[in-house]
Amino acid sequence: MNQSPYILYSDGKGNIFEDTTLFATGRAGWDAYPVPDEDWIELPEGGNLYELPGRRGIGIDVATGDMRLCDKGWAVAAFIPPAHTGLYIAAYETEPGAPTLPLFCYTAAGWFDNKFYVAAMRIEQDIRQECAGYDEEKIKSGAEHLLETYPHNRLVKHLMNNCALTYHCPAARNFSLHRWECPVPSSPACNANCIGCISFQPVEETIVSTQDRLTFKPTAEEITEFTVPHLMDAPYPIVSFGQGCEGEPLLMWETIREAIIEMRKHTSRGSININTNGSKPDAVKALCEAGLNSIRVSTNSARKHIYTPYYRPNNYQFEDIVESLKVMRSYGGWASINYFVFPGMTDSVEEYEALRKLIKDTDLTMIQWRNFNIDPDWYLAKIGVTETGEIMGVKQFMELIHEEFPHLKFGYFNPPIERQKGNYEMDFAHY
Repeated sequence: MNQSPYILYSDGKGNIFEDTTLFATGRAGWDAYPVPDEDWIELPEGGNLYELPGRRGIGIDVATGDMRLCDKGWAVAAFIPPAHTGLYIAAYETEPGAPTLPLFCYTAAGWFDNKFYVAAMRIEQDIRQECAGYDEEKIKSGAEHLLETYPHNRLVKHLMNNCALTYHCPAARNFSLHRWECPVPSSPACNANCIGCISFQPVEETIVSTQDRLTFKPTAEEITEFTVPHLMDAPYPIVSFGQGCEGEPLLMWETIREAIIEMRKHTSRGSININTNGSKPDAVKALCEAGLNSIRVSTNSARKHIYTPYYRPNNYQFEDIVESLKVMRSYGGWASINYFVFPGMTDSVEEYEALRKLIKDTDLTMIQWRNFNIDPDWYLAKIGVTETGEIMGVKQFMELIHEEFPHLKFGYFNPPIERQKGNYEMDFAHY
């Protein structure tokens, strides 16, 4: 594309228009910036556009080159599908009394030559959550088959009725299709109070959780009943503890350990993973000894003073999550961070130095560059950030990290054992 796309606006009734007097801009931190032409890609399949009520988009006047507000309607942002990382947030000015935005990502979007564009890049070639790969009829019949096969299993009921059929969770849908990563929620409780928690929000908060949390503690028998067949028969199988619809799985580490030992009695096939806040390094050690293959620790920052006001941890601290990554690597396992990318915060010079240190200290295997699903203004205000410091741009930030740590993998998903063991760039056409 040889020019910037035009800004989009919404009329408040579900209709989106372009304003050809303004080029679209992007936001990093608190400020709006021109987006380099090469940072725009066509809106990928599975992406969506939505209006941002009470917010006016910021554009660059085509005639004068000055930044100004689009006063024709509300600002518009894009949700970009999995495997893509946003490079800029939608740029807008918030009016007094505007509602807090729900827990989605708000990527900069525009319109040019009859196509929608977003400021993003594809970070991962894995096709496991592509829209085109989901056949609703097959998902429904797969869910029915699982519910019939495991009629007394509360976890299968939760995964099929809530996750796959109600929330359309991609991982649960893949499980219904008997392929790839099988989610295993295991904990109703959590030891963090994340500001942007998708499964629990206080009643007085201005945002709502997007889904309901697991309400029971599954037994090791319930877990192994369906995970063993998945490991034995599914293509590129992963069993993954720690999902969006639950609390912190390490709080249930004894049950998980029991389940892992039982799984490994039946099969050595596939990978066993845990998605976690990394709060209990001793529990991670016990799980590694039982046969855990990989860990993915979520964080919004490699800096303690940015991490803590977002996670609001109970009885653990930032140093524990670093230790958990070290423990996994000491057992030869795969250690990833689930890195919430917030343009203007993630790509600051200060964050760059902190991330370099984290990679070196932990011998990190992989960064999953995930979009941060949160209202940008609300987030920065909640963690008390008024100045983000010098920033370099998400793309340059990634390039510098890759240059210094060429063996560190970049992606979006937990890789199956086949990729972990060396064929990282495996042929996804047959995946």
